[in-house]
Amino acid sequence: MKTLSLTEAANFLKMHAEEVRRRAKSGHLPGAKLGKRWVFILDDLVEHIRSQYSIPRQALRVVSEKEVSICHSTSAVIRGGSRSPHQQGSVLDALLAQPTKPKRKNTMTS
Repeated sequence: MKTLSLTEAANFLKMHAEEVRRRAKSGHLPGAKLGKRWVFILDDLVEHIRSQYSIPRQALRVVSEKEVSICHSTSAVIRGGSRSPHQQGSVLDALLAQPTKPKRKNTMTS
């Protein structure tokens, strides 16, 4: 098991040493401060780098229009379409509208 100093870890990660120190201090990089010095295990840094790899995505498959229109599910239910933003806004306005009370007539006479 090989250990690296802060500068060696920075060179390995191709980062500035201060940035490596900040990330290790915040827990974003695996490392430990032993006394006054930071120590990094090479295998842990390699594992950390590998965990940053993006997830491989499935390639897109080209399908014909015939395949798109056919639904293969036996329990498929078609529901209503979406509402326009104008309709949704008016429904929301109606729900949020506060009921108003009729104004009281002035009972005092001048």
